[in-house]
Amino acid sequence: MYSKEKEISGHSGAIYAVGCFNGYIYTGSADGFITRWLRNEGIQDKFAINMSQPVYALDCIDDRFLIAGLSSGAVHVFDLLEKKEIKHFVQHIKAVFEVKDNPLKRHFYCADSDGNLSVWNSDSLELLLYLPLDCGKIRRITVSKDGERIALASQDGMIRIFETTGYNELLTWSAHKDGATVASFHALDEDLLLSGGKDALLKIWNWKTMELIQSIPAHNYVIYDIVFLEGGKTFATASRDKTIKIWDSATIKVEQRLDIKSGGHRHSVNALAKLDEVVFVSVSDDKRIILWNKQ
Repeated sequence: MYSKEKEISGHSGAIYAVGCFNGYIYTGSADGFITRWLRNEGIQDKFAINMSQPVYALDCIDDRFLIAGLSSGAVHVFDLLEKKEIKHFVQHIKAVFEVKDNPLKRHFYCADSDGNLSVWNSDSLELLLYLPLDCGKIRRITVSKDGERIALASQDGMIRIFETTGYNELLTWSAHKDGATVASFHALDEDLLLSGGKDALLKIWNWKTMELIQSIPAHNYVIYDIVFLEGGKTFATASRDKTIKIWDSATIKVEQRLDIKSGGHRHSVNALAKLDEVVFVSVSDDKRIILWNKQ
């Protein structure tokens, strides 16, 4: 069972983004700061960046180059060793809600609230492709284990699968009536994809055939994130309903509910990040960072 290991406070606004890179925890907040936290001590270290606008998305290339997506549409890349900014993109003009690295392809992706997807070279940091998908806000991008496909969850309720060589759209289907908010390839079965939406449903798909395998009323409000744990044996979902649920990946049954009674969040749980196979981090509108550890 998972229990609360540590709670960290320090942001003065809602926390929208979290990433665990090279043993550190990074968070992005409505207060305009990107902050780095020491896991063992539960405190902020000397690394902090004032972006002066809300930070909606974070990811990292090679555990060294931090990518940040902002409410203005700007994307910044920082060298974490040199502690300096090395690139500033202005390709997107609306809020960037997702940045995602694909290490096997040496590409990374940015997606915005207008439904635009950009593809960048991770080594040269040059723009490779810009796709105006006209699908509303793209909230999440997931990369397949082999790096050959990405799946997008978007405001129009559709899940879109692209191959990652020429970025042709392979499959598109309607997944969630009021908007798809997260998608994740199953960690143990390459044919399956999990999705969540504003309808609070967790759905399991055979993405190759677009067949719906299972639809589960998983939460009371929108599902914002999914992260696999324990080598894929379990996964966690985060919701606006203030809860995190731990699921068995094989049976898709709830094993545990983490809420305020468990020492959890008082407001919307916006994002999750895996620190290791049995420890994950959650962030919330309540300005708190919580580490959860399997005991």
